[in-house]
Amino acid sequence: MRTIRCYVDQPLAPGGLATLSETATGHLVRVLRLGVGDPVVLFNGDGHDFAARLVSLGKRGAQAEVTDARPVANESPLRLTLAQGIARGDKMDLVLQKGTELGVAAFVPVNTERTEVKLDAERTAKRLAHWQGILAAACEQSGRARLPRLGEPVSLANYAVAESAPVKLVLDPQADLGLHDLALPAAAEVALLVGPEGGLSERDLATARAAGFTGLRLGPRILRTETAGLAAIAALQALYGDLA
Repeated sequence: MRTIRCYVDQPLAPGGLATLSETATGHLVRVLRLGVGDPVVLFNGDGHDFAARLVSLGKRGAQAEVTDARPVANESPLRLTLAQGIARGDKMDLVLQKGTELGVAAFVPVNTERTEVKLDAERTAKRLAHWQGILAAACEQSGRARLPRLGEPVSLANYAVAESAPVKLVLDPQADLGLHDLALPAAAEVALLVGPEGGLSERDLATARAAGFTGLRLGPRILRTETAGLAAIAALQALYGDLA
């Protein structure tokens, strides 16, 4: 039987009641056809799955009784931060969704010299809320019980000097270093910087290198922004993480 998982932004404990949002309730009732008494699995990002059953359904939400808790141990030993040059439209959604499925631990939206998306304070707040929903939905689907961290949009210069990961890589088609040239230790912590549409400018690359980033080449072909980071993440997870 398919396990139906639902993210809730609230504390959870066996014996307690959880309140599901109107959106989540609509999906459970209208799409999945669940009713009172049916089982669901809840998670709130603390690393546990909570078995529960629906006890009430309403137009504005539902309640579920939590019956059990179990730890979920499927986070990758390779701690990856993806610093993604902000891309247009659903390209950014795709990167966040698939990056979460592939085990990325944190995302940082980065403004670069060639970034075309301009976000004021109001648009930033809305976009962050939307992106957070993308991460939660990807965790529901993939079985992760910890949501990746999502940083606020930041300039490349500010991000580069603040990033403290021991291994810092920037995708650069002209770099000498390839994936098989890396020699990462077990349980490595890696930051990966990827440009937006049009890639990183020479000034961006110089800024990254000055902050300790090493250029990484993926192969002989130029990949789109929504492909490049995901391809690198999948390869790194296969070589040094938990994709076998």
